[in-house]
Amino acid sequence: MKAAVIVFPGSNCDRDIAVALRQAGAEVSMVWHKEAELPAGLDLVAVPGGFSFGDYLRCGAIAAQSPVAAAVKTHAERGGYVLGVCNGFQVLTETGLLPGALMRNARLKFICKTLPLTVATTESDYTSGYRAGQEIMIPVAHHEGNYYADDATLERLRGEDRIAFRYAQNPNGSRDDIAGILSPNRRVLGMMPHPERAVDAGHGGTDGQAFFRSLVGALAEA
Repeated sequence: MKAAVIVFPGSNCDRDIAVALRQAGAEVSMVWHKEAELPAGLDLVAVPGGFSFGDYLRCGAIAAQSPVAAAVKTHAERGGYVLGVCNGFQVLTETGLLPGALMRNARLKFICKTLPLTVATTESDYTSGYRAGQEIMIPVAHHEGNYYADDATLERLRGEDRIAFRYAQNPNGSRDDIAGILSPNRRVLGMMPHPERAVDAGHGGTDGQAFFRSLVGALAEA
């Protein structure tokens, strides 16, 4: 199974997600944002957390206009898998690969802590390693993690079972406690919490291991 991790100026979780994917058995390459093409034969593209381009305009907005973003969008439109974590989730909404927007946290404060998430669906290769309704502990670290979508979009996400994770304790004001959502074909996932920071017991928890094992395992068998 082959994966690529996109690297933007300001990325700070690119190596973390690469390590998590490699531990799960993936072959990982790092791709600089100025590249206009992705490596051949990729199964998954991961857009990591951080502060791409310093978030100077709007979180993820500049990154969404970078040369590699067009290649990521093409990869997704061809049916490829794309994972966006934290700033990566923001980038995916800015490119239009996922609906909604990430706004400033309700209390206008940066949040950095480990929080309980509820697995809202297991009907995806990202979440199939968990049980429906299972509570897992995953770190968050964001200032603009407040997920917003209009009522019609929320109804569609619920009706199509595309809410992947919800906050068990909403830290940021996200509508419907949403922490992560899926695309219609269930191959694009955006989530604010950081599963790549929960794969090593030495870092405080391993609830993210099942996330990467199930994903890499499913793609290796495809």
